[in-house]
Amino acid sequence: MHSYQRDFLRFAIEAGVLRFGSFTLKSGRVSPYFFNAGGFNTGASLGKLGHFYAQAIIATGLQTDVLFGPAYKGIPLAAATAIALAHEHGRETPFAFNRKEAKDHGEGGIIVGSALQGNVLLIDDVITAGTSVRESAALIEQAGARLAGVIIALDRQERGEGPTSAIQEARERYGIPVQSIVNLDSLIQYVDESGISKATLAALADYRAEYGTVMRDA
Repeated sequence: MHSYQRDFLRFAIEAGVLRFGSFTLKSGRVSPYFFNAGGFNTGASLGKLGHFYAQAIIATGLQTDVLFGPAYKGIPLAAATAIALAHEHGRETPFAFNRKEAKDHGEGGIIVGSALQGNVLLIDDVITAGTSVRESAALIEQAGARLAGVIIALDRQERGEGPTSAIQEARERYGIPVQSIVNLDSLIQYVDESGISKATLAALADYRAEYGTVMRDA
């Protein structure tokens, strides 16, 4: 695990975005942890979040001509990441986002910001059902650009109704890398190394054993 991943997990826990306990998910599963990126809701925390997205992009070697943040959660994520890439890594990368409904006046259209062109990197918080990826891929293709990859904050490495996760399905369907700042494996490692709680560590391991994907996400 990279040092920036440890720093991100510490940051998420301190911000109350990553919590441990017993949480009933939309799927009905009872999870020993909960991650809510909406908790990064101040200028300082959003700026720091952009730093970690940029770090992950650099560390994983993802190449992009444009960052794309799907409405609504992806919009501030793409903006914060573009700022961090420029200020911290000297990479001036334009970004864009979509409207939920097309504008029929003024400049019109559904895409705001940079034109979608070349290799486009999708920035989002998590991937649960893969709906955001499918919708974004369609918009990017319609613009004549290419979805080149996806980066998210947390990969739960959790299967859906079948043996694979939505992330694995996106990799296979589009033939693209889907990277995350952290995943369940790194979370378990962090909890173990930090000595947060033996009970929490055991609960995380049990949850992964019951609901984890058959083949671990990369």
